[in-house]
Amino acid sequence: MAKISLIVNGNPVNANVDPRTLLVQFLRENLRLTGTHVGCDTSQCGACVVHLDGKAVKSCTTLAVMADGHEIRTIEGLAADGGPLHPMQEAFREHHGLQCGFCTPGMIMTAIDIVHRMGHELSDHTIREELEGNLCRCTGYQNIVTSIAAGAKAMARSDLA
Repeated sequence: MAKISLIVNGNPVNANVDPRTLLVQFLRENLRLTGTHVGCDTSQCGACVVHLDGKAVKSCTTLAVMADGHEIRTIEGLAADGGPLHPMQEAFREHHGLQCGFCTPGMIMTAIDIVHRMGHELSDHTIREELEGNLCRCTGYQNIVTSIAAGAKAMARSDLA
């Protein structure tokens, strides 16, 4: 077993894990943060995206021990319980950027990363290129692209971004 210490959604976490434990398993099984989904186990779909020190990573191919000493933010950590949604979450709700919702947490976490890296004015072409590692089997992507563009603009006006 390996001892790890990290910050998850602003809370300190200490745990002993098998060194082979994937970050997605640790989040879902040990911490019961089930908003991070497992879609493919091969880093192809993006349903498992979380932020590691503010950058998007696929938690299905990241070992939990690699997060030792770092900060993780999951979809559950974007908005306080009972508080307003993060602007990107609100944009996905408002512009119907989801259908079944399985890919949505990973899409939102990726979208926030795109905004942090590329700014608040994003073209549809840029958004589509940046979503290359995220798959949606329901929507056809148009409402997702619209949601991300709107969320990017809303993040510029928000303290939650």
